[in-house]
Amino acid sequence: MDQTVSNPMSDETRMLQELVAKFVDHDLLPLEPAVLRREAQGQPYKLVEDEEQALLARCRELGLWGLDVPESMGGANLPLQTLALVEEELGRACVPFVIPPDSPNLHMMLAVATPAQRERYLAPYASGEMRSAVAISEPGAGGDPAGMTTRAVRDGDQWVIDGRKIWVSGAPRADFIILMARTGAGKRQEGISAFIVERGTPGYVIEREIPMIGGRRTYELVFENCRIPAANLLGDLDRGYAPMQLRLNVRRMQMGARCVGMARRALAMMAEHAGQRVTWGVRLADRQAIQWFAAEAASEIHACRLMVHDLAARMDAGADVRLEASMLKVRATEMAQTVLDNAMQTLGAMGMTKELPLQLMHQQARVMRIYEGPTEVHRSAIGRRMLGGKV
Repeated sequence: MDQTVSNPMSDETRMLQELVAKFVDHDLLPLEPAVLRREAQGQPYKLVEDEEQALLARCRELGLWGLDVPESMGGANLPLQTLALVEEELGRACVPFVIPPDSPNLHMMLAVATPAQRERYLAPYASGEMRSAVAISEPGAGGDPAGMTTRAVRDGDQWVIDGRKIWVSGAPRADFIILMARTGAGKRQEGISAFIVERGTPGYVIEREIPMIGGRRTYELVFENCRIPAANLLGDLDRGYAPMQLRLNVRRMQMGARCVGMARRALAMMAEHAGQRVTWGVRLADRQAIQWFAAEAASEIHACRLMVHDLAARMDAGADVRLEASMLKVRATEMAQTVLDNAMQTLGAMGMTKELPLQLMHQQARVMRIYEGPTEVHRSAIGRRMLGGKV
């Protein structure tokens, strides 16, 4: 099966995809055995310092840096359609690495950051000198902003933040976080504002680490009389939901592309094994059950890839993509988990081992069905839109 994108691409875009594919094959995949071995031994699922620094240096050498960063900040200013191809290739490797900077927070800040915030936070973030995280969910409010209780109250030239956040990824390494807090009396999206909180700010505490399946770690944060400058309000007061939605949609596009990449890897492993493994005198590749696994995988990969690029194109055009982002989030995460599960079934006992990436990718696809909005929440949103006549 031809794994390249089915819609036409410019020569420059195709060259970039090929460059990233080679980076994955030559630089990321060789690190998989060590990453999987450490995770199987109960160590954190992450790169060691030497591995990460070597990859970052390689990215700079290849020009794989700041791909969607504006040219004025030293980036390539590539559209999201091109970025989707990059994310798809990266999804083939079970190695925790992102080409800097992480795009969702970048796009949110590009949309609403003040000139001072751009200089202090966005520029060093775009250049890879700073890391960020985002804090949205709370112990009593996951996918429903109506339950958000963390509050920010204006006190002179400061904002005072009190509350808790949970399921925050990357908090210990983040130089700053983008925090969502209630500032008004709105019952849902209204009255929510975004703030920039720097690491080390008094009253900002990383209370605990929460181990997750798929080797991930998230964190619970506590804010007690946490005071930040008034200038750290990100965007308009009481209108933080819209830029947060932009961030979420970029992430959902990324997730869809990554799911396509993971499924491609699973299908390739399935095909290789099925062509070699013989049971009762018959190759697995000649058994109808396995053929149907492969057919479903190929068809779903193709469909989800088209959905990814349709969403990215709409986002590049500035369209309202909440519906398309929800549909992709549901379809791609469930597709990836099914394809990975079928690949594990095809490989039999070997598919259950922690020596191969399938089990870890399977767990990560399972987590994807929860974060950035649970599947059921997205299905309800899609259903309301369809039944309300807004097709």
